[in-house]
Amino acid sequence: MSTKSSIEWTESTWNPVTGCTKISPGCKHCYAERMAKRLQAMGQNNYRNGFKTTLHEHVLEYPLRWKKPQVIFVNSMSDLFQDDVPFDFVQKVFDVMVQAHWHNFQILTKRSELLLANDKELPWQKNIWMGVSVESKDYMYRIDDLRKTNAAVKFLSLEPLLGPLENLNFEDIDWVIVGGESGPGCRPMKEEWALDIRDQCLNANVPFFFKQWGGVNKKKNGRLLDGKYWDEMPDVKFVSKNLQSTKSNLVGLTI
Repeated sequence: MSTKSSIEWTESTWNPVTGCTKISPGCKHCYAERMAKRLQAMGQNNYRNGFKTTLHEHVLEYPLRWKKPQVIFVNSMSDLFQDDVPFDFVQKVFDVMVQAHWHNFQILTKRSELLLANDKELPWQKNIWMGVSVESKDYMYRIDDLRKTNAAVKFLSLEPLLGPLENLNFEDIDWVIVGGESGPGCRPMKEEWALDIRDQCLNANVPFFFKQWGGVNKKKNGRLLDGKYWDEMPDVKFVSKNLQSTKSNLVGLTI
């Protein structure tokens, strides 16, 4: 069964790995950690270890069973490129993505050094999108690491945006997502930060997606920026019409 997602820029989630460790300020109020602990308390077997990094071999073949083409966020509850994940397991995840060529897969990491170190050993098929998370100017090096990879589609998740990101280099970057932090203890995102990145994307002709303002009540704060919704996507396969026409009906679940 496909697992639908309420994340605005994807359709489904697939978590062959769960759990992670904090490595930078953007991790401080990790939504995945909160959710993992909640699911552990509910007795969900995949979260028996809470937010400790855990591999799930039994989940690997799920996308091969999903016959309808989907946009799938890989490891929404973890980071595939971390020291606790053996590289042979990473290769297994990529092998499934290659086999399930009718889907588009989205991967995000904050560990761009490990991504780049293993880049040449990975089969970068066109349906595999690779992204890095960047929360402030101190971590813009992740964009440079991503740019050096052989990924066919490269994207940035500037969320939670904790400061201005000026003079971004969008060379070989196919998509940009911006969002504010949500949940308990969330840190505010300034409007001028988001508008500046939006304008940089417009000037560089890079698709821009504004995910949310965030806040304790993110639904109330909404996702309008400068009076409109910014839902631009990379021009890849079926993604644009399919994703934009179905997001309003999706239910947030995680496996």
